[in-house]
Amino acid sequence: MGTKHISSDNSYLPVAWEYREVVAEEIEKKTEGKIFFFDHHDQVAETKGRIVRLTEEKNSGLFIVLNTGSKIRMDKIITLFGKIGAAYEAYNAYADSCMDCMGGYTHEELDNL
Repeated sequence: MGTKHISSDNSYLPVAWEYREVVAEEIEKKTEGKIFFFDHHDQVAETKGRIVRLTEEKNSGLFIVLNTGSKIRMDKIITLFGKIGAAYEAYNAYADSCMDCMGGYTHEELDNL
């Protein structure tokens, strides 16, 4: 499930320098693999490839560009070759959200189960 250009109507959120360092390391190592990210519909998407460069677009944000031509905004990356990306916390919040619910039961009903 790849895409040629990932952008979003959402405002770009600056990423920590650690994520830039990881990208720089992966470019240098010429790592090829899977990248999971939020697409422009805020749906989880994935693509495969090798990062060839990191580029900043004025008013749009910081992007990684893959050897396949795909471009992914840094703040939308969930995992990069198995490493946590800048959007991992947002993704993880979806997984944890059900832990906050009680499935329609009250605390008392759950205690009696």
